[in-house]
Amino acid sequence: MDDLDRRLINRLQLGLPLVRQPWEHLAGELESSSAELLDRLHELLNDGVLTRFGPMFDIERLGGAFTLAALAVPEPRFDTIADLLADMPEVAHNYRREHAWNMWFVLACPSEQAIAETLLRIERLTGLVPLNLPKEETYHVGLYFPV
Repeated sequence: MDDLDRRLINRLQLGLPLVRQPWEHLAGELESSSAELLDRLHELLNDGVLTRFGPMFDIERLGGAFTLAALAVPEPRFDTIADLLADMPEVAHNYRREHAWNMWFVLACPSEQAIAETLLRIERLTGLVPLNLPKEETYHVGLYFPV
């Protein structure tokens, strides 16, 4: 990773400018070209330096629903169930925790009813009862990790 990669990652954490040509705008800020920045972004994603690049939506403002959930997965089944959840379009992401409830995931669905149906489907597919932890309050934390 060179200086331009670092500056690109740092700048992208602040969001894309809301202009007609955001990559041209960023190219001016970073003294590069839009093609170079997009190439570097794709390389960072392909190399696994970045795992995701995309918009963050407030699903509730869009009329949908989400919840945090967890499963207590026996270790021999962990990878299989993680892959199963990763293939579900409702699962925003899942991750391991060092706890009895060792697999945590976020569901984003069109409605509360769809959340309930998805949790039931996960139970049927895995034989494990999910722990549903719906949001009680919203906190906005501005994360920024300088590279």
